[in-house]
Amino acid sequence: MCGILALIQANDTSVAYELHEAMYFLQGARRLWLSAGTNSYNVIIGITLTGLGHSTSASAEAQPLYVNSPYGICLAHNGNLINATELKHFLDFEAHRHINTQSDSELMLNIFANELNETGKARVNDKDIVDALQRMYKRCVGGWACTAMLAGYGLIGFRDSYGIRPLILGSRRSGTGMDYMLSSESIALKQLGFGNFADILPGQAVIIRKGAGPTFYQIQNQKRYALDIFELCYFARPDSVMDGISVAKSRELMGTKLGHKIKSTLKPEEISAIDVIIPVPETSTISAPFVAAVLKRKLVQGFVKNRYVFRTFIMPGQQARIKGVKRKLSAMEEPFDGKNVLLIDDSIVRGTTSREIVAMAREAGAKRVYFASCSPPITHSHIYGIDLASPSELIAHDHGRSRDVDQIAKHIGADRVIFQDLEDLKAACSEAVVSKSNTQREPRDFEVGVFCGKYATPVDEGYFQHLEQVRGETAKLKVLEKARQAVANGSADQKQLEIATNGVKVAEDGQIIPTSTDETRSGAYTSMNGGEKRRKQSRDGRPPKDQTDISLHNLADD
Repeated sequence: MCGILALIQANDTSVAYELHEAMYFLQGARRLWLSAGTNSYNVIIGITLTGLGHSTSASAEAQPLYVNSPYGICLAHNGNLINATELKHFLDFEAHRHINTQSDSELMLNIFANELNETGKARVNDKDIVDALQRMYKRCVGGWACTAMLAGYGLIGFRDSYGIRPLILGSRRSGTGMDYMLSSESIALKQLGFGNFADILPGQAVIIRKGAGPTFYQIQNQKRYALDIFELCYFARPDSVMDGISVAKSRELMGTKLGHKIKSTLKPEEISAIDVIIPVPETSTISAPFVAAVLKRKLVQGFVKNRYVFRTFIMPGQQARIKGVKRKLSAMEEPFDGKNVLLIDDSIVRGTTSREIVAMAREAGAKRVYFASCSPPITHSHIYGIDLASPSELIAHDHGRSRDVDQIAKHIGADRVIFQDLEDLKAACSEAVVSKSNTQREPRDFEVGVFCGKYATPVDEGYFQHLEQVRGETAKLKVLEKARQAVANGSADQKQLEIATNGVKVAEDGQIIPTSTDETRSGAYTSMNGGEKRRKQSRDGRPPKDQTDISLHNLADD
């Protein structure tokens, strides 16, 4: 999940300071002065009047990205393309554009650059840009919101035709002219003095030339208006408004509806035995008071959050996530000691955080611990830019089936677990439309694929296997290194010994498994020194044509 910005100013002053300030308000941002230590990557590219900003927690997605041909294009991308393999093939074999990273953002930038290059002109106009975007939209499948900068021309903002990722435009007067800013969240605009907010609609683009106002174009017909509901559940700041929906109001309504769900799930005597309701900082602190109001139970703060530790579910390993929870939260004894407590959290992903939180509550003296989630069970992959976890890691996913709530409760150590119903979650967000919002349309739908497997866009059957393969390729060197460390420490199990001896490979389902002795001899493995040994040959003995090793990529077949 990323935060994106774009700014064009009327006056001849540097945009870097304004973009830097706006970064502090984006949900994807970290504390900038600690960015290196907290795996945060906040990048600003600006040339006096215009500039882009991008914030992410993943080094592989550090942006904005730039290509000098044609016209000098810079792009910041929030989202995910689900036909990346097809796009890579097109760029390699037809467009002949070299890709340097595994980022789908680089794919989108190069697709756009290639389509814009089709004009064959030394200079372009709005129509050329719109035509290029239309061709790009026909090639790309997924969810995205993007900001782009064309050197010497101006800014471009555009959004997928399903409206999955948010993008908002604001303006402010500056001397005799107007400044314009695009952002993934309205709060960044508001705090910098921008007003007149307008959501970029599904399938829409806005072009802002130097010295001119914004011009809107419909690049592709709107297919749905399905904002990713996880933005409202978790990612967005509560003081933001997205597509006319108040994030804070949606979370208040989530609390009310969750309170009624708890009331219908627990027996009256169980509810009356609850001594206190305690929110898990920080998202659920808005929802919890409304749960307490429905149940007529006392609300107290029982956890202290360390402000210098960020989200734990995006940390790269299980042990890192466990340590991260302990760094992030501590339980005060008095609210828990000798009491039956109801904990309210925004969601349960892998269960790592929830299990540690329940353990903290019990260590602080809680007698019974009930755990309620403002979100339904997360049973499927998120495919539009938020890499929550592999399905096999999700606590509510059990080999293609949804795990029973009693099993989940046992896993996290709680006495009972209660989840929000999906229809109630959708209703809470639909009812949170701000009455005075100047959005051009109220969304009537949401992207909820993580909860039910029904995604906003068409998804090829092989995509999820591809996704697991990508995850496995990303993780296998870490698994190898961990096995080597275990051997060095004398704590390795049999599997780790096999991995350290023979190397690792990624199975079809994405699982990382030891390489067999025969495969080790053939060289098709990840070796002890971390180098890739790819000696697989095609049937005629020549290297595969889609070889991606940069050192071999430009060798001709004949």
